[in-house]
Amino acid sequence: MTQTTTDMGATTQRTTQATTPRSKHTLLVAGAGGLVGAAAAEHFATLPDWQVVAVSRRAPELPEGVRHVALDLTDAAACREAAKGLTHVTHVLFAALYEKPDLVGGWRDPEQMAVNLAMLRNLLDALEPTARGLRHITLMQGTKAYGAHVEPVPAPCKERWPRHPHENFYWLQEDLLRERQARAAWTFTVLRPQLVMGYAISSPMNVVAALGAYAAVQRELGEPLHFTGGVRYINGASDSRLIARAAEFAATHEVAANETYNVVNGDVLVWPDVWAAVARHFGMEPGEHKPLRLTDAMPQREAVWKRVVDRHGLRAFTLEGLVGSSWQFADRAFAYGATEPQHAFLSPIKLRQHGLADCFDTEDALIYWLERMQARRLLPR
Repeated sequence: MTQTTTDMGATTQRTTQATTPRSKHTLLVAGAGGLVGAAAAEHFATLPDWQVVAVSRRAPELPEGVRHVALDLTDAAACREAAKGLTHVTHVLFAALYEKPDLVGGWRDPEQMAVNLAMLRNLLDALEPTARGLRHITLMQGTKAYGAHVEPVPAPCKERWPRHPHENFYWLQEDLLRERQARAAWTFTVLRPQLVMGYAISSPMNVVAALGAYAAVQRELGEPLHFTGGVRYINGASDSRLIARAAEFAATHEVAANETYNVVNGDVLVWPDVWAAVARHFGMEPGEHKPLRLTDAMPQREAVWKRVVDRHGLRAFTLEGLVGSSWQFADRAFAYGATEPQHAFLSPIKLRQHGLADCFDTEDALIYWLERMQARRLLPR
């Protein structure tokens, strides 16, 4: 079985930061190396009375004071051993994710579903007997909950709809929580973002990294920023900072107990319409509409990328090491090969009505995260 994300692999527990004094709340972030997990660790680390424990396969870049535990969530014995040092955990954000190398194909793969279920079950089995003060679990889902990867869906997608009738590890994980919660002292909340924008290295679904690396290569080749996708369609996005705020809301408000919330910026995203802003950010011309399957084309540009790294003094990541399978995700996001629009937009209304009215401008968010990657010397200025 191939393991491709930052949430699996190592079985050794270690601490990379000195343990801070015991706080009122302790959040365990499972999948701390991903887009959502990294943003949550950063956000909660700034909050008074919160201590953060980051769980991932490898130690990601973490804010000061955040403790890291290296853990393979597929290893039940390793989870039980790690839980001996996690007795003070009061809240869990489960953002751990296993994806197959064939990203889109893996979304309907039974093994992928089974592995994602096992990771959550192993963590729960380990924590519940030891973390007696556990009060809340936040579970991440996404647009696939509405079947947008299966067929066209009505817009906007609403949490009150019945489950879309397709197999998905979302349902397996949610059913496990509902079964356990019926006899537990903790509650849970499901968050459903859409096309997450944030900071992560080698994430399987990081469209910011893919787009930034594509722009850098095009500029190095003296080319404009051609739009590589297909038909125009209306989409939405979620800034990972907003997801982190929603996780705080879910963890601290009784109204969120056992509820499901869409978490989206609040505006719409049409990729051809933000393309010019990305081009300006890199000092490029927008170019033409030239469909290109990035999954095939970009791995052939490693030598060009090496020139970019050397010229701009970037950190020594290959394209594969930086972007990973996000080329596949970018192709899907940009609708490469699509001839009919497949609009997908999640309603933000329920979360606002329950008390969190925060929002982000999606174009501004895209530029913000490109700048963050540039500041970390992952993309050229």
